[in-house]
Amino acid sequence: MNRAELKDFLDQKVIQYNKPDFLDTDPIQIPHLFSKKEDIEIIGFLTATIAWGNRKSIINNAKKLVELLGNSPYDFVLNYKDDTTENLNDFVHRTFNGIDLAYFIKALQHIYKNHDGLEALFLKNVTNNSLQPSISEFKKVFFEIPHPARTTKHISDPLKGSAAKRINMFLRWMVRDNNTGVDLGIWKNIPTSYLSCPLDVHSGNVARKLGLLKRKQNDAKALAELDASLRKLDPIDPVKYDFALFGLGVFEKF
Repeated sequence: MNRAELKDFLDQKVIQYNKPDFLDTDPIQIPHLFSKKEDIEIIGFLTATIAWGNRKSIINNAKKLVELLGNSPYDFVLNYKDDTTENLNDFVHRTFNGIDLAYFIKALQHIYKNHDGLEALFLKNVTNNSLQPSISEFKKVFFEIPHPARTTKHISDPLKGSAAKRINMFLRWMVRDNNTGVDLGIWKNIPTSYLSCPLDVHSGNVARKLGLLKRKQNDAKALAELDASLRKLDPIDPVKYDFALFGLGVFEKF
């Protein structure tokens, strides 16, 4: 396929998958349970954090998170105290456990009380129309208070070679508009052109088969290469193609 044919093919796949029934099997359904901005972004961030492995398990454990946070994530975060960790202790999703969850709540409280919240923090340190430097700085702030060493592995750093799939997915959720009822579009100050594709084994393999990506590892260099390819297809909203790559890989075994 030439570029025009490839763009037409992928645009059709975006239309096919970027629609409300996508929510039925995707973790993004969890933040859709809420209407308050802070509730959406907090539970969205926590859901994205555990978004690896079996998708059904991710969704079930994200629902447990909603319950643990009393169905009011922002209030829970703001009123959190160390002596309220007992009900968090039993949470586990793969290697993310109650210790990690308790620290995540504490770090989020620190961010909302001292850094004007998640959106304001990610708005800082944008460089060359990219959010990847912002993700790296976000990690520094997230762990600037005393923390368990084990928990740092649950936030990726693009400037240390990671594709940061889960944070890039979270940013897509927050930034892309809600015109199709899938992404949430509650962050209005970050252009969609700054987003990077959530790169995982599925999207990476499809991108290679379509000639959008040559690098074999799914790392930060591969993400930069894929970003460049997708921005040639749509410089305004390149990450819409995440739906096409993911759908082709997961649902069509492309």
